[in-house]
Amino acid sequence: MRSHHHLPVTTGEQDMIDVKSFASLGGANHGWLDAKHHFSFASYHDPKRMGWGGLRVWNDDTIAPGTGFPPHPHADMEIITYVREGAITHEDSLGNKGRTEAGDVQVMSAGTGIRHAEYNAEPGATQIFQIWIMPNRGGEQPAWGAKPFPKGDRSGRFVTLASGIAGDDEALPIRANARVLGASLKAGESLDYALATGRFGYLVPAKGALEINGKRVEARDGVAFRDEPALTIKALDDAELVLVDTD
Repeated sequence: MRSHHHLPVTTGEQDMIDVKSFASLGGANHGWLDAKHHFSFASYHDPKRMGWGGLRVWNDDTIAPGTGFPPHPHADMEIITYVREGAITHEDSLGNKGRTEAGDVQVMSAGTGIRHAEYNAEPGATQIFQIWIMPNRGGEQPAWGAKPFPKGDRSGRFVTLASGIAGDDEALPIRANARVLGASLKAGESLDYALATGRFGYLVPAKGALEINGKRVEARDGVAFRDEPALTIKALDDAELVLVDTD
């Protein structure tokens, strides 16, 4: 079952855009891991924040050097890791090993079941967004992939990082009717995004402040939107952002 919970909205012209400040996020600091949760996760539970369309989890994690998540299982979930600073080193029960650096992306389709570990083997802290999207089909074998996305290619435009939508051949594949996009903007640059009717959008600036349809959005705030024909995103600082468009 998908949880299509409506987040509280503001009144006025931008009814369908809800900005969730970084300070309002749930979270837990485990010492080695400082985790902030955009939606209910682990010990953080908020019935108003159970997901947004097919998007179930968006965690903002800072992982101390030489630490990480030991091997643990997943099934029936598409897990996308966007590295913001540092690098993450992945190992799984399929025998995959890989190191994903800042600006790059890895995708794990948990399928019928997989065990994985994610470590920060770097000398400094690693910061990631971990995004979970509900799959639109089950019963398939697990899979993993990673891809570098050169920052220059994302300058001033959206690049599709991961997608289950036909035609997005350059993106890492996911088993969901969803698309994960990244963009970098220089201060003063603008970018538009059109969300199709009935879709759910969620945007988080990894760096920099934005103005979205007139609303100010700080780095690491979450922006939930739907039934909004067009977003105009203006960078107030040099900015990097990640957007999920899902059913």
